[in-house]
Amino acid sequence: GNSMVKKIAFALCLGLGCLVLAGCSGSSEPFEAKTYTPEGQVQGVRLDVKDRKVEVALSPDGQVHIQYRENSKEFYEIALSDEKVVTMTSAANKEWTDYIGVSAGGEDRKITVQVPDGLLDSLEISTTNEDITLPELAVTGSVSLSSNGGSVRFATLSVGSSLRLHVKNGDISGTVAGSYDDYSIQCSVKKGESTLPDSKTGGEKTLEAACNNGNVEIAFAGE
Repeated sequence: GNSMVKKIAFALCLGLGCLVLAGCSGSSEPFEAKTYTPEGQVQGVRLDVKDRKVEVALSPDGQVHIQYRENSKEFYEIALSDEKVVTMTSAANKEWTDYIGVSAGGEDRKITVQVPDGLLDSLEISTTNEDITLPELAVTGSVSLSSNGGSVRFATLSVGSSLRLHVKNGDISGTVAGSYDDYSIQCSVKKGESTLPDSKTGGEKTLEAACNNGNVEIAFAGE
C-alpha cells in the first residue's frame, strides 16, 4: 500500500543525505558567528557544553563577552540569572543528532569567553573531547574546570577560595598563584604522573585535581 512507498522514499532520502554529508561536509548548514555580552556587572560565568574547545581570554573592556558559532542544529541556551551568573549550555536538535554523527569543524567548535581580570567571583567550565585553556587570570572566589576527553591548561591562575580540576583522557597543566602552603590539596590520578600529593591539609584555599588517564603538572608561583 501507500505506506510502503513512503518508507522507500524515506530510505532513499536518508541514503542521499548520508552520501551528501560524507562527500562534502560543507553541505551541512553553515555556522553563524555570534557574540553574547550580558549587561552590567557579572558575578559568575558557567559553561556546560559538549564537544567544544573553550578558550578563556582577558576582556578588553571589563565586561564579559562570549564569542561562539551556532546553527539551527547545534546551538546554545544562554541566560543571566538574578545572581548575575551567565549560564551557557549546549542544546541540540535531538532528532537530528540521533542518527547522523557529523561533528562541526574546528572554528565552529570553539567558544571564546572574555572575562575581566579580578572581577568574577566564580568561573565554571565543563566540556567534552576538547581542551580548556586560560590566560593569566584572577578570580575572587572559585574556579572549576572539567573536560572529559580533553586537557585543561592554564597560565598563572589566582583563586580566592577554591580551584577544582577534573580531566579524563587528557592532562592538567598550569601554575597557581601563591605558595604550596596556601592550599589544602586533594589529588587523585589514575594511569598518570602528578606533581601534587594525594592529600595535604592546612592552607586557606582548596585545590582539588582528579585525572584519569593523563598527567597533572601544577606549579606554585610563590615558590
